[in-house]
Amino acid sequence: MPGVKEEGRPFEGEPARAKLFQHGGSQAVRLPKAFRFEGTEVSIRKEGEAVILEPVPPKRRRPRTKEEMEAFWAELDSYGDADFPDRDQPPLQERDWW
Repeated sequence: MPGVKEEGRPFEGEPARAKLFQHGGSQAVRLPKAFRFEGTEVSIRKEGEAVILEPVPPKRRRPRTKEEMEAFWAELDSYGDADFPDRDQPPLQERDWW
């Protein structure tokens, strides 16, 4: 197939065609296999007349198991200690609560 490498991936800048169709009230594009995205979402933007689709990285979910929590804290520790400078804080105000 012209414009497609042996591995099935498109050459950079090589044009290809895709079919448009209606899906409910929206217009959809049937992408050729070589242009498929992983995941369930893409970001979309317009540049002039061009419509640009880009993959959206999957959202991280909260750790649920002990192993996932340990991996989370290990990743956090890998960034090193946060060195926050001391702040000049005014003394606490005396308040009459009643």
